[in-house]
Amino acid sequence: MLIGRTEERKKLQSLYQSSKSEFVILYGRRRVGKTYLVREVFKNKFDFNHVGLANATLKEQLLNFNLSLVKFGKKEETIPENWLSAFEELAKLIERKKSKKKVLFIDELPWLDTPKSGFLSAFEHFWNAWASARKDILLIACGSAASWMIKKIINNKGGLHNRISAKIKLHPFSLKECKNYFQRKQFAFNEYQILQLYMVLGGVPFYLDGLDKGLSASQNIDELCFAENGLLKNEFTNLYASLFNNYENHIAIIEALSKKNKGLKREELIKSSGLSNGGGTTTILNELEESGFIQRYFPFSNKIKDALYQLVDPFSLFYFRFIKPNPKTTKGFWELTIDSPKYRSWSGLAFEQLCFSHINQIKSALGISGIQSTVSSWVNDQAQVDLVIDRNDQVVNLFEMKFPIHEYEISKKYADELRNKIAEFKKGTKTKKAVYLSFLTTYGLKENKHSRGLVQNSFDRKVLFL
Repeated sequence: MLIGRTEERKKLQSLYQSSKSEFVILYGRRRVGKTYLVREVFKNKFDFNHVGLANATLKEQLLNFNLSLVKFGKKEETIPENWLSAFEELAKLIERKKSKKKVLFIDELPWLDTPKSGFLSAFEHFWNAWASARKDILLIACGSAASWMIKKIINNKGGLHNRISAKIKLHPFSLKECKNYFQRKQFAFNEYQILQLYMVLGGVPFYLDGLDKGLSASQNIDELCFAENGLLKNEFTNLYASLFNNYENHIAIIEALSKKNKGLKREELIKSSGLSNGGGTTTILNELEESGFIQRYFPFSNKIKDALYQLVDPFSLFYFRFIKPNPKTTKGFWELTIDSPKYRSWSGLAFEQLCFSHINQIKSALGISGIQSTVSSWVNDQAQVDLVIDRNDQVVNLFEMKFPIHEYEISKKYADELRNKIAEFKKGTKTKKAVYLSFLTTYGLKENKHSRGLVQNSFDRKVLFL
């Protein structure tokens, strides 16, 4: 059964009901459930469905395309000589269909574009000269290779420029959707365990499918990532290789960011990764950001030159902190690690990233969903605030995010540090807005004499599941 994806389903169904032909691009990272979404929405009732072959020649791609044509009703089995002929055959096939709206689903579209194959020009011609001229076609093109999808389709400057009806970027599950998934699958995880799993796996459906309901969250992480034949032990390189051309450069960026919690400016990132300062690096950064692995955000100063890039993909951070440095580990490693200082350092950062990825839920908890606001960070030589929400109702929230296994209690020393942080923020930014200190912790904030009058907002993990 399909979990979440409410807006995506509505969009696809609306395009299906349209009175004209529609061309939809569906993209997102590997394993996020793109194919599953389309098949569930249309229940496999396609007038044509084709999946490209990975690492295949032009001849093999055309043979495979012809097999799909035959499966959906082509009479003669002559293999098309080129892509123009192949799409001509597809047009003839669809013209014989009686459906009110013909649904054409081409999965892993980038794999069809082999070198010097002429695929893209033929695909453009198929849409512009035939499909768009009709009123009864819904063409859904899907692919995980983000660099190709963005460059060749979404930002196309040729025949497909401004021809796309809709682009749907499929994101990993939110915490709420993960919780619904586990309830449907009859897992007994509590919210704290779900947080633990999300901090490692993110909300990637394929990763969640590999979990064993008879194991705890920690045991599952051990089994997936550190067992000899763990499902995700070798996932990292396969993930980036499937998404990007020259993926080694993308990994260099990710590795550089994994070492710097607060993120890096472009110049710092280029120096740390060893890449050149040119258009190629800009393309890599754009592709990683578009694919959801990194984010670019602006400090409270809002100066473009101060923009920071930060790694936000949970699994990539986990890989560089624990899997890569320990290639010979076996099952049991993780359960021995969870009481270590390295674990505590990672879990604090991973929880902060989780909070950033659920910023809309945090705004909802604050009651400011309808108020315009911007999210940033702030730092000077004396203090640092990782999450700043600057609101148009004359309030600025400075957030502290903690991941303890019990209620968090503010000590006198920490209270003094927090007061200094607020003072430094006011002095450094010269803001005239009211500054509210806010806490988001796993089990809430324990009220004591140090928190009273200091903390204006306190939330526990439940707000992240909204």
